[in-house]
Amino acid sequence: MAKNTICVWYDKDAEAAARFYAETFPDSAVGAIQRAPSDYPSGKKGDVLVVEFKVAGVSCIGLNGGPVFKHNEAFSFQIATDDQAETDRYWNAIVGNGGQESACGWCKDKWGVSWQITPRVLMEALAAGGDEAKRAFDAMMGMKKIDVAAIKAARRGLFPRLPTHARRHVGIALVRNLRRVGGLRASGNR
Repeated sequence: MAKNTICVWYDKDAEAAARFYAETFPDSAVGAIQRAPSDYPSGKKGDVLVVEFKVAGVSCIGLNGGPVFKHNEAFSFQIATDDQAETDRYWNAIVGNGGQESACGWCKDKWGVSWQITPRVLMEALAAGGDEAKRAFDAMMGMKKIDVAAIKAARRGLFPRLPTHARRHVGIALVRNLRRVGGLRASGNR
């Protein structure tokens, strides 16, 4: 066991969570599994109590402590990604396995643990400071999963690509304004 280890509390699924992380992220593995030596408030003698695991090189233990404490966004794992394919792979693995999307690159796995799937290009833009950081930050604020191409465009000062739902609303507003000023006839003729 490492000298400094993150302890993550689970209701009863620490082993399943550790195995999922090991299958999903590189440099991840499941280590020793310790069983309860006697009954305890949330389990019985012989139940899995502690699971040692690594997530992307970070040493952790999962403790099956029962439903007393719940996860929240005050703790999250941040996974740096190199491109959209890697971002999609991790995001889709977490969300597609019973997790849920949040905002600005955050999602939760099915055990309630928060994850930040963060492309390096976003962190580089924020570190650049000034207008470049502001544009990248503003683009990120409208996203759930981070869109690498939109962040790159924002860094360059180009209009960021909008999500599909936003494009539809912008398109409807544009058509209405064009009709209002006479640039587009209501019949759809251009």
